Amino acid sequence: MRAVIQRVSEASVKSDAFGENRIAAGMLILLGIEEADDFSDVEWLCGKISRLRIFADDQDIMNLSIMETQGEMLVISQFTLHASTKKGNRPSYIKAARPEKAIPLYEKFIHQLGQETGLTVKSGWFGANMQVALVNDGPVTILIDSRNRE
Repeated sequence: MRAVIQRVSEASVKSDAFGENRIAAGMLILLGIEEADDFSDVEWLCGKISRLRIFADDQDIMNLSIMETQGEMLVISQFTLHASTKKGNRPSYIKAARPEKAIPLYEKFIHQLGQETGLTVKSGWFGANMQVALVNDGPVTILIDSRNRE
């Protein structure tokens, strides 16, 4: 399971089919799920993200978590995080989980993140064509892969 976490001052996701979700200051989380992932990856990643200290304290040092700032979170599914460009120029997505496996893990991730933080988690729509907009604050962008556990 891969997550790209961006500290944002605002972010939104729109879909012609589903509408719009937006957040103010907090985290935009792009989540890629692969076939090898399971619920233990969800638990580990949610714990890591909820405790990630990427928000400034009163001395402008990145020392606070999303829970301490009471920020907002927006989770977007993104299978392209598992693109392989090793062979040729057209990315392969062979590692990305099929919807029947990915959807339950995506939904569990959103639920688990809300439980870990005690905050509301907004999301995009799995498999939908979406337009994502954000203002990256910092910029701060962190990549976490549950396969590496680092």
